Amino acid sequence: MDIILVWAQDRAGAIGRRGAIPWRVPEDMAHFREVTGTGAVIMGRKTWESLPERFRPLPGRRNIVLTRSGAFTADGAEVATDLEAALELVGRVAAVIGGGEIYRAAMAHATRLHVTEIGMLVDSADAFAPEVDLDTWEQARVSDWRHSRTGTLYRFLEYRRIDYTAR
Repeated sequence: MDIILVWAQDRAGAIGRRGAIPWRVPEDMAHFREVTGTGAVIMGRKTWESLPERFRPLPGRRNIVLTRSGAFTADGAEVATDLEAALELVGRVAAVIGGGEIYRAAMAHATRLHVTEIGMLVDSADAFAPEVDLDTWEQARVSDWRHSRTGTLYRFLEYRRIDYTAR
C-alpha cells in the first residue's frame, strides 16, 4: 500500500490558523491536485468542513472523512471512524490531506511525504505538521525556492521512507 501525506507548512511547521490555511499559493494548490491525482484522499472532519462547499467532495477523487462521530455524514464522501477503517476502504494508494492529528496518526503508515514549505512564519498558528525524522525519512527531491504569483516564497520537498523498498 502506498500512503502519501501531503501538506504545506510554514518554516516552523505550522499548517493552519483558526481552521484555515494562512497563506495563498495557487501553485501549491496545482501541486496538490497533481499529487493527489484521481485516487483516494483521507481527511479529518475539520479539514472536510474547511473546504469550500463548491469543492466538497474534492472532484475526481474518492473522499474519505475520519471522525469519531458515528452519526456524521458527508455528502459525496465516505465516513470512517478510525484510520485503519479508512485504509481498508482505499485499496492500494491514498493521500492523507489533513489535519494535524490525522497526519500524526498516519505517519507510521506513510511511504512518501509531499511537503510544500512556505517561506514565512505564521503568527498564532494552532495546527502543525508532524515532525519529519531524518532517521526514518530521506529527502528524495527539493525544488528551488520560487515566488508565487501572490508574492509568497515556497518550495516543494519530497521524502521517502528509508525502508520503503523493504515494505
